[in-house]
Amino acid sequence: MAFMVKTMVGGQLKNLTGSLGGGEDKGDGDKSAAEAQGMSREEYEEYQKQLVEEKMERDAQFTQRKAERATLRSHFRDKYRLPKNETDESQIQMAGGDVELPRELAKMIEEDTEEEEERASVLGQLASLPGLDLGSLKDKAQTTLGDLKQSAEKCHVM
Repeated sequence: MAFMVKTMVGGQLKNLTGSLGGGEDKGDGDKSAAEAQGMSREEYEEYQKQLVEEKMERDAQFTQRKAERATLRSHFRDKYRLPKNETDESQIQMAGGDVELPRELAKMIEEDTEEEEERASVLGQLASLPGLDLGSLKDKAQTTLGDLKQSAEKCHVM
């Protein structure tokens, strides 16, 4: 009877005192973790290396994305003449300093720039006026230019 009680309570008591004591050998912890997952020690070490490599790759991709976003923010700060942010500059430098925007973002920025340049031109300003037909205005300008050429040909002074 005492044997049954010792085996039932002893394992749980040992786990409780082991987690509280912290005096166990680290080598046994690694070996038991490898055995608990059904691997040999070498397989477990290889598995741990793969996990570390994958984490490093994820961290590098995350840093790259953060730098791309910081580049985009700094681009808009320059465009709209807003004050620079030191955090964005440090994120760009952490990623290697030379960060390119993703194609989709670069395409969106290019389209926005083209639209703004079109609006900034004289014709863009005229096109934004309500009730103004550019086609008829163009036709009137061409007919006026044609009339000026004809009158210049008729003039004998020149």
